[in-house]
Amino acid sequence: MILALLAQDPGTPTGPEFGKASPLGLLIVLILLAGTVLLVRSMNKHLKGLPETFEPEHPEPDQKADDGTDPGAIPETGDGAAPPKPAP
Repeated sequence: MILALLAQDPGTPTGPEFGKASPLGLLIVLILLAGTVLLVRSMNKHLKGLPETFEPEHPEPDQKADDGTDPGAIPETGDGAAPPKPAP
């Protein structure tokens, strides 16, 4: 019985109301469009406030840390001896 209901052709919707859009749909589309315009304007305003480059003006203090260091390397003990090895 359920298969018979599911297998029925629903038919093509016809009538005077078929294919007409509600004024509420137009209102929703206009609200979404206005929100998009406001978001784009706000984003452009924020992007204009960003600097041309994010390079530091005086890189000298950072240069010492950047030269010859490996990320994640074990630091030396300072007396020339090798750092202790982890126990297995």
